[in-house]
Amino acid sequence: MIEATKRVRRSWAAFVRPEPLGGAYFWLLVFFFVYCARPEDWIPGLAVLPMAKISGVFALLALLLSLGGARRDRQGLPREAYYLLALDLYLMVSAVFSPVWRGGAVSHTLDFSKALVAVVVTILTVTSLDRLRRLILVQTGSVIFISVVSLIKGRGQARLESVLNGMYGNPNDLAFAIALVIPFCFAFMLSTRSILQKAVWAGSMVIATTALLLTGSREGVITLAIAGVYCLWRFALKGRRPLMVMAACLAAVLLFTVAGKTLRQRFAAMSGENLASDVESSAYASYQARQYLIRVSLQAIEQHPILGLGASCFESYSGAWREVHVTFLQMAAEGGIPALILFLMIFRRGFANLTAVAREANPDPETRLFTDAVKASLLAYVVGALFAPEAYQFFPLFAVAYTSVLVAVAQQEPVGTWVPATWVAKRPWRQVSVYSETAKAKPPVLAH
Repeated sequence: MIEATKRVRRSWAAFVRPEPLGGAYFWLLVFFFVYCARPEDWIPGLAVLPMAKISGVFALLALLLSLGGARRDRQGLPREAYYLLALDLYLMVSAVFSPVWRGGAVSHTLDFSKALVAVVVTILTVTSLDRLRRLILVQTGSVIFISVVSLIKGRGQARLESVLNGMYGNPNDLAFAIALVIPFCFAFMLSTRSILQKAVWAGSMVIATTALLLTGSREGVITLAIAGVYCLWRFALKGRRPLMVMAACLAAVLLFTVAGKTLRQRFAAMSGENLASDVESSAYASYQARQYLIRVSLQAIEQHPILGLGASCFESYSGAWREVHVTFLQMAAEGGIPALILFLMIFRRGFANLTAVAREANPDPETRLFTDAVKASLLAYVVGALFAPEAYQFFPLFAVAYTSVLVAVAQQEPVGTWVPATWVAKRPWRQVSVYSETAKAKPPVLAH
């Protein structure tokens, strides 16, 4: 009954205030699908097309449409968008003056700049919680799909690797992407009253967690642990769902027992003792290499503190052809200390936005739910970034954009006069928009 009432209110809010920029929002969904699901890797025939460039054009078109018709209650873009723009420009200057590989640095910086387009278009076109849900659903559903494909086609591998390329090509990157969407699975599961949908989302988390454990990624499981603990604290303990805590702990123990053999070996190998298998020897060599690369990154920062080496140039500089497994050192070494400061300011703004949403007098329960999910994802990234080279990962930047949207959604107010709710059924074609439930006992409204 409560959920039906919320749908009625949202439908009437759409009748009152139809959502703008439908075309721009569509291309944004296309961009998210291309980036998150990489269809060119699994749909025959698409591999010959430059899907990354095509999706970039789609996003740029969406940006132009947004600039032409965007309407927000606040003036201009939030500061996090300008910080990201400044970071992009600074990385381009760093690339142009790269002492290692100018062409490669410029190319990687241009590729990273697509995140700016996606963030700005998200902020301008996602004008409701329903639009935000659909966008997050594309990201989450894509990663779950990739997890399923990886499990099917990656059987027999010592460490599960995705069959796709890009950010899923490396086991650590695949695990990191999975860990960052687990909080969204929690949010979708708790936002529905359908038993079937709850079961689907619970099963999705089991599948994704299994895939993550099979990657043998140590940083991936640390990131997952942070996300999981925060979600259980917010959604289960504070939400008074003790059965969820018991089910989650039981599932974690069972999955770690069944699918965590490689992961246990890789953690044990860090001591350097009793290396009885190739997996353990490789894990210990990786652990030693990471310590060496941290020292080299500090040396690079000391030698090039202002402009750095250029985006993605540390691998060549190190001589080991590996990235430093600390995101913040990676950004400082390749972009310089000013780039690291801008990078940190972006995420500081993300957490500040979440705090602003939490301070709203009467936040919508669903808004609060997705606010906690986004915060869990950001916290997991910040901690996991201490053990992984994820400076150019788009997912955490998407999460920062989500915080900007949540602030705007939480501050929206209904306007107009009251009308009969029976009109809703007669107008199913109206596009759903957000409704601010500052007065939950009141019926929906119609604009003056």
